[in-house]
Amino acid sequence: MKAYKKLGFTAEETKEVVDALNKLLANFQVHYQKLRNFHWNVEGPNFFELHDQFEQEYDQVKAQIDEVAERIRVFGHKPLSTMASYIETAEIHESSTDLSAAEMVNEIISDYEVLLSFMVDAIAAAEKIDDSATEDLITGYVKRTEQRHWMFSAWVKE
Repeated sequence: MKAYKKLGFTAEETKEVVDALNKLLANFQVHYQKLRNFHWNVEGPNFFELHDQFEQEYDQVKAQIDEVAERIRVFGHKPLSTMASYIETAEIHESSTDLSAAEMVNEIISDYEVLLSFMVDAIAAAEKIDDSATEDLITGYVKRTEQRHWMFSAWVKE
């Protein structure tokens, strides 16, 4: 009998995909916490609008975090799962609670750009092993993130 390979991929074949997904996961986690921070601490005439938008964003990111972590588990690996590992791995950094509304939005726009770069890396890794499920998952994130980047960029434009 032929030895079972997780989803037809070997551990070696999935290493690059799992590494890319863990980097994306770490950045999502720090981004998520930043969104919570901004949701709780935004002030000014745009409070209601941004309070709602930041909540909408962190709800979406929470779902993406779960999907990425579960995709890593599908390959038989364990996702990063501690705050220390997220902060050590992520390129997105925590933020102050003393930012203006516009500064908060600019931080989120910058985070989107970092996230998009890690999404592209994950797609490229998945393409190498013909992992269409990961490609499809992350491509959906790219589409939404690009749209939200545009929307927040339009909001902050003077």
